[in-house]
Amino acid sequence: MIRVGVLGAAGRMGRLVCQAVAEHPDLALVAGINPSLGGEHLGLMIGRPDVNVQISDGLDTLLQAETEVAVDFTEPEAVMDNVRWAIEHAMHIVVGTTGVGPGELAEIERLLAEEGNESNVVVAPNFAIGAVLLQRFAEQAARFFPAAEIVELHHEGKLDAPSGTAMATAERMAKARRQEWSGPTGESVEGVRGGDVQGIRVHSVRLPGLVAHQEVIFGGLGQTLTIRHDSSQRVSFMPGVIMAVKAVISRPGLTVGLEPLLDLDTDERA
Repeated sequence: MIRVGVLGAAGRMGRLVCQAVAEHPDLALVAGINPSLGGEHLGLMIGRPDVNVQISDGLDTLLQAETEVAVDFTEPEAVMDNVRWAIEHAMHIVVGTTGVGPGELAEIERLLAEEGNESNVVVAPNFAIGAVLLQRFAEQAARFFPAAEIVELHHEGKLDAPSGTAMATAERMAKARRQEWSGPTGESVEGVRGGDVQGIRVHSVRLPGLVAHQEVIFGGLGQTLTIRHDSSQRVSFMPGVIMAVKAVISRPGLTVGLEPLLDLDTDERA
C-alpha cells in the first residue's frame, strides 16, 4: 500500500486525484494540503466519508502522515517550492502543475543529485494517455508529412498559450521532419496564422465548455492526415496520474512525461 498525499487537494484536479487514490486498492490517501481550507474534512469533500483525513495548510503534515508519494496539482508560482521541499525531505513527488520548463527541470536534476538521489520525481505536462500517444503518432507522421499545423483547444481558465502539450508536440515533430516546410505568412488580421514553434504553426483556442483537446493536421500531395485527441472530462487524466504514482517509487531521478512509463518500443525507428 503506497501512502499518498495530495497538494492542491481542494482544487478541481486535486479532488479528482484524491478520489482516484482513495478508490484504488493499492493506494492510501493519507494527507491533503490546501492552504485556504485547513481543517476541512477531505473525505466528505470527495464523497468518501470513510476517508478520515483533514485538509492541512502546511507541508509538514505530509511527514506526520508518513507520506511516500506527494502529488502536486497547485499553481505555477508554488510548484517549484513544493518540489524543492519534497526533495529536501526525501519524498517522491508526481507533478502535474504547469510552469515546469527546461530551467526548472535542470534545477530538479541538480537538487536530486545534491540530496543524494533519495527521492524520485515525475513531471508530466499531460496525464491523458491518449494525448501522450497523439504526440508519438504525430512525431512518426512528421517524418513523411513535413507540412503540418496544430490546433489546441482548452477551457477558458487555462492561462498559458500555447499549451505545454502543444509545445512539446511541435518540438517533437520539428525534430522528426526529414525536410523543412513553412506555409504562407501573409495575414490580413494580425495573429490569425497562429504562433510559430520551430516552423510549425500552433493555434490556441480558449472557450467555456472545453476541457483539453489537440488536433494535428498534416498536408501532403492530394491528401491530408488528421490526428486528434479529446479529453471531454478531467477524469481522463486519472489513469495516468495513478500510473505515475505507482511508478515513481521505482524510477530513479527525474522522469519527464508519461511516455517512459508506457513500455513502448523505443527502437522502432532504428
